Amino acid sequence: MSQARGIEIRYLESIKGGMAQFFTPQASNETMLVQVPAGAVDDLFVHKSQTDQILVVKGEFVLVTLIDKKYQYIPLSETQPAVVKIPPGVLHGAINFSSLPCVVVNAVLRHRPPQPNDYIPRPRPYEYDLDVAKSALESLSVISTIAGFNTTTTQV
Repeated sequence: MSQARGIEIRYLESIKGGMAQFFTPQASNETMLVQVPAGAVDDLFVHKSQTDQILVVKGEFVLVTLIDKKYQYIPLSETQPAVVKIPPGVLHGAINFSSLPCVVVNAVLRHRPPQPNDYIPRPRPYEYDLDVAKSALESLSVISTIAGFNTTTTQV
């Protein structure tokens, strides 16, 4: 597990049962299916009343966080099942360089009822460094195969 300023990245373990692969379950108060459109360069969101637990189930994208006035680019892909836990108060957005949409499951932990401002995009204080974001995603191309899934280790 990697951690930076409250953001946790946990690579999932799995067991095989017949033809199916079963991954670590995630506790949540509700689960959302989210689609990040092809070519998306999203603005930022900040949630005051929830912790996001994000897992890519189809495709890939770069999760962007803003901490101490610096962007952090976290590559996520279906080829390496990992849950990224984003606590309340952390600005975050998404970049999808692919020509295909990315499908994400968000296992939300609610700390209080949803607040309307939790889902209003915030403008970026400065532009993303798309070259750095692409490089982060390309780091996932260093692939090894474990338990039938392509995986790599990415430090945050």
